[in-house]
Amino acid sequence: MNEPKTSAETPAPVYVPYQEFRAGLPAGRFRLIVNPERAQKYVKQRLFVVGVSLPILGIGVALSLYGYPWIGLPLVLIGALLHRVIKAHAAKILLHLALHDDKTYHEALEYEILEVRYAT
Repeated sequence: MNEPKTSAETPAPVYVPYQEFRAGLPAGRFRLIVNPERAQKYVKQRLFVVGVSLPILGIGVALSLYGYPWIGLPLVLIGALLHRVIKAHAAKILLHLALHDDKTYHEALEYEILEVRYAT
């Protein structure tokens, strides 16, 4: 009845030019497979999350210790939650970046973060 597809039945990854990818993805012509672990690492590196969150954490801690806890504590929370938000939504962020920047699209294909297949 519902037998799993064999490797011969599943479509293989293909190279799709960037303009065709941008036009065909909203139309549903392609199926994307994202490696979540690599996507998290790539998005964190691409958006410079560590370089943004560490100063936010530092400023928040300093303000809290200096006597401004109502300003400092939200900054500490933002700095701490930034990594978790990026981790949870890395695939969506990568897709958004790939749709709007051809360099990101080509890097995602090259580093095997993203696979494009024709929809069946």
